[in-house]
This record gives sequence, C-alpha cells and structure tokens, in this order.
Amino acid sequence: MKYDFDELIERRGTNCVKWDEEGPCQTDDRCSSKEMIPLWVADMDFKVAPAIQEAVRKRAEHGVFGYNIVPESYYEAVIAWFRRRHQWDIHREWLLYTTAVVPAMSCVIKALTMPGEKVLILSPAYNCFFSSIKNNGCEVLESPLKAADDSFEVDFIDFESKCADEKTTLFLLCNPHNPTGRVWTRDELQRMYDICHRHGVKVVSDEIHCELIMPGYRFVPFGTVTDDCVVMNSPSKSFNTAGLQIANIICSHPTWRRRIDRAININEVCDVNPFGIVALQAAYNESEDWIDELNQYLWGNYQSIRDFIEENIPQWKVCRLEGTYLPWVDVSAMGITSQQLCNRLFAEAKVWINPGTMYGRETGEGYVRLNIACPRSRLMDALQRIETVVNPCPFT
Repeated sequence: MKYDFDELIERRGTNCVKWDEEGPCQTDDRCSSKEMIPLWVADMDFKVAPAIQEAVRKRAEHGVFGYNIVPESYYEAVIAWFRRRHQWDIHREWLLYTTAVVPAMSCVIKALTMPGEKVLILSPAYNCFFSSIKNNGCEVLESPLKAADDSFEVDFIDFESKCADEKTTLFLLCNPHNPTGRVWTRDELQRMYDICHRHGVKVVSDEIHCELIMPGYRFVPFGTVTDDCVVMNSPSKSFNTAGLQIANIICSHPTWRRRIDRAININEVCDVNPFGIVALQAAYNESEDWIDELNQYLWGNYQSIRDFIEENIPQWKVCRLEGTYLPWVDVSAMGITSQQLCNRLFAEAKVWINPGTMYGRETGEGYVRLNIACPRSRLMDALQRIETVVNPCPFT
C-alpha cells in the first residue's frame, strides 16, 4: 500500500474525545484511560491524507484566521467529486455549507417540520437522530428494520403504515446506515421514495458515510433517485476531518432551500473555519487514491474481526458490513443486556464499545457497535482482551 494505516499514533493527551474522555465508569479505579482501547465514537486513528495535511499546513502558515468567504473553488470541488465518484450532477445553487452534519440535520428538521409532527426513522438509528428530532419539538417515529440472515432489510409494510400517519411529515434516512452497516440499493431507495411521495412525506438523507463502502457494494446518492429530497454530507467521516467542521446540505427545491438557509442562520451555524474549507478541497481534488486504499484496509480489518469472533467468541455474530467502519454485532446469546456487557468489557477488558441500546432501546438491545478504523494490531489487541473476559465463563 502507498499509505501506512498500520502506524500507531498516540492520541492521548491531545484533548481527543475518543482517547481522553473518561468513559462510563470514571469513578472506578479499574477504568484507567491510560490502559483503555477505545472502539466507540466514530472517528479514525489514521492520519489524514497527505494532501489534506499539506493544505492545512499551508493555510496555518498564513497566520491570520479571521472570517472566511467560501470560494467558488470549494463548490467546484464538491460538484466535481460527486459527478466523478457517484455520477450525481449537483447544481451550484443547490449547495449550502455549514459546520457539520448534525447541525445540518437540526436545521433541516427545523426548516421542514412543525413542532408536534412526526419524523420517521429506520431503527436502530444513529443516536443523534433521536436527539435532533426531539430538540426541534417533533416526535420520533420508528420503523424497525427486519433481521435477514446476517444483515437487515426494511419492513416496507410497516414503513408505509408509518408514512400514512397524518402526523408524519418527514423521513430521516441514514445512507449508508449507521449502525447496521447497510448500503441501500437503488431499488430500496426508489421504493422508500415512492412510498414517501405517495403520502406527502419529505425525504432527508444523511450521507456522511458515503465514501466508506466495502468491496462488492456501491453507494447510491438519494439525489440520483430523485431531486425531490434533501441530502447532507461531509468529508469528515471518510477523510477523518471531523474536527475541521465543514459539511454541505444539497437541496434542489428552492422553497425548501430558502427555509433551510434561514434555519442555518437562526441556529448560527453559518460560519465555517478556514481549515475545513481547504481540507475539503484537498480531499475531493487530491485524495481519491487515499480513500480507495482506506476502504481496502477497513475491509481487511472487518475480515479479521469477523474471523476472530467466529473462531474465538462463537456466541457473538458479526453482521455483514457493506459500508461504514462500524460493525454491528449480535451479542444476545450472552444472557445479559448490551449495557451490562459493555460495562464489563470496559472495566475488565479495558475496551470501550457502544451498547446497541444507544441506537434504539428496543431495536438495539442484544447488539453492540464497534469502531474498526484503527491499526490492525490495536484492533486485534482489543479482540484478544475481549475474548479473555467473555470466555470461558458465561455471564450470569
């Protein structure tokens, strides 16, 4: 490989959420952060692509970091990337920039719903979906995904019944899906849209994981299914630039776009920093080979974790990973709750993973989510620690 994803980079002591956060049992002396391997929050332990490092370095050398105008070259980079990479033609006027996808999501919900209305999601779902909907005065309406072999699929009968609810006005999709790792097919997306359109439900698609696609799968932007939607994306997850605070909302509908733009300004998330601007351009203009190698490395990590668990922790079942770097693992055979299991692994294995109930109290129970975006040696160390706690004694 051209890029070294095996490099162990010390992130402790850098005010890093992933590595410096105290964790769920910070009052317990056994939970020393110096020993912990964090596989929880979704950022990567890899250096960003060299072109991004160089762009940020050059901007830093200027030494003045005042308010910014977002240049035309920024929009050109976004448009060219999605046309080249995903065969999606985005018009310049469709683009609205903001600080991150979660603020973007809150702005879109504020703009396109009224308090008291229902927002439909496929559950389990990214935990911020729940908080963003509730914080805007709306009600969360869950359509549970159906387990299908080692993966999940939409229960379209339930989905349509929820769309038919007169209080349901917006469908918030995660594409690719966090936490189940699904990459929705064009046929699935088309069916979602057809049902939503039939019942007057607006579609908003969070596509922040859109470049993290495993071999054999293809990401389909919702905007290539229909222009009648709102899409949110960012290079932050794929290129590991979350701290640089940049994201885009893509909306072809002029009335919706004006309302969203107003919400961005009301929520005061209309100013972005200079490093996010140059980092996005370096990612989209100069780092395509880096993301391709990253996906190959992540696929190797997924195969390693799947094989290790199958051989050494057979009571766990790793779900098929089509996209993201966040395998969803069925641990229901353990006989304890997901939260209890995660607490034990945190305290005894010194490995921090997320209980499935973070992503839905009912639909997430019996599952855990792991972040495999780290050097393989660190991942295997974490798995071996987990194995020593889980085996040979069953949890009771």
